[in-house]
Amino acid sequence: MTNTTDSVFGLNAQALALWQRRSEVIASNLANADTPGYQARDVDFRSALQQASGESSQLALSTPSAGQIGAAGSDADQLKYRVPMQPSMDGNTVDTQVEQAAFAANTVHYQASLSFINSTIQTLRLAITGGNN
Repeated sequence: MTNTTDSVFGLNAQALALWQRRSEVIASNLANADTPGYQARDVDFRSALQQASGESSQLALSTPSAGQIGAAGSDADQLKYRVPMQPSMDGNTVDTQVEQAAFAANTVHYQASLSFINSTIQTLRLAITGGNN
């Protein structure tokens, strides 16, 4: 993302991408609800957003040469295993009710981020046109 986009939309554009990724992960969990041994995953939104915004509460790793350690903010760093409320006999940790509730909440967050971006665009459009349509 460019610096111009970051300065105009702030964290909302990055949050929107993370909400989208989380909906994909939750949909994958729901699709594999009957797969034996499947481990439900979820996006650690707080750490993923910190990585995307460049803020970090942890010290950065130093490497003696370029390319030694994979890029920060990789998918593996953002995805965490979901702790099951009730273990199943086949090792699957997907609870469809929990996943559906998480998907619904994620949809609300996605829509909120999208609304913030749309309102910013509308404000910019109003500033450019001076109120004339």
